[in-house]
Amino acid sequence: MHRQISRIVWALAVMALGVGVGPAGAADGTYKVFIYAGQSNAQGKAHIDTAKVQAAMPELAELYKGRFKDGDFVVRDDVFYRYGSQGPEGSFGPLKIGMGSYRFGADFEFSSMMGDHFNEPVVISKTAYGGNALCQTFRPPSSGLPSEAALAEELAKARDKITKQNAQRKQNTPLPTMEDIKGRYGMLYRQILADYKEVTENVSKYFPQLAGMKPELAGIVWFQGWNDQYGGQDEYKSNMENLIRDLRKDLNAPKLPFVIVAMGQNGSTPAAGAMQTIQEAQMSMNDVPDFKGNVLAFRSDVLVDKIAEKYGTEKDRAARERDKEAAKTYMADGGYHYYGSPIWYTRIGKAAGEAMLGLLKNQGK
Repeated sequence: MHRQISRIVWALAVMALGVGVGPAGAADGTYKVFIYAGQSNAQGKAHIDTAKVQAAMPELAELYKGRFKDGDFVVRDDVFYRYGSQGPEGSFGPLKIGMGSYRFGADFEFSSMMGDHFNEPVVISKTAYGGNALCQTFRPPSSGLPSEAALAEELAKARDKITKQNAQRKQNTPLPTMEDIKGRYGMLYRQILADYKEVTENVSKYFPQLAGMKPELAGIVWFQGWNDQYGGQDEYKSNMENLIRDLRKDLNAPKLPFVIVAMGQNGSTPAAGAMQTIQEAQMSMNDVPDFKGNVLAFRSDVLVDKIAEKYGTEKDRAARERDKEAAKTYMADGGYHYYGSPIWYTRIGKAAGEAMLGLLKNQGK
């Protein structure tokens, strides 16, 4: 009953003020933490200015409901974020669209939904690096290193590249070593753990409001896949299973809820080739017996913004040129970034939030 009353009070506060309430978790001294990780689409590539135009459109009011008030996006004081070393300078604070950048992604809606759901404060630990693959920089420990032959070939190519660059630019950049090559494997896996440790062990440094409170790790969202199309597709399934199990082991959370945004840049067109292989590998996590009820992958292609897709496709380039203003209202990037569509990213964030809340419900939280 107390929790129900608290939710009513919270809802009234949002309606009246357009922002979240203060750290309600102070009563029991805990705050929830979610890890949000992946590559460029986890960074987010939609423009805030584009989203502002959309949020003021009556036909899109429901999509941005509770997130936009008096001509701007709401800044919350019950949800906080720390965006790791790839984020903009000073990338921590109360949740706001873009998290310090002029671009944003699905994490804004996801984080907002977590704030809506919990009485306790929520912290998002974000680790997102563009252009990185699960088969290499995000590689989990249980996957081990590639074969010595594969590593030797990689080293030879890297050394050849630097040698040519040195000759062209008249530089003397040191040639990479085998240790350099091996060191790249898993470096961002380790960064996910380091970012989580940093924000939870030094919470008062980033969020003085939460000083003295204890973290409770609540879940992980994984939004990645593009770069594995270039050689990592066939091992994506095994790497994905290892990623989930290894992170849970290293975080001491055996059944930690894990949501996977399956790559869907194919949009209205069926995925094919390496993209299809990765998409199927991601979705297959729903069928792993010990992942039942604690891992959920969902398709992001079915959430496509068809208007942005229309303007973004090569065949409609002429239409985009004829109607540049309309195009800017819906898209701001290429197909590999979901056309920079605020609608598409927001739909993905909602789906990720619903998936996470469903997993948490399974655990009785």
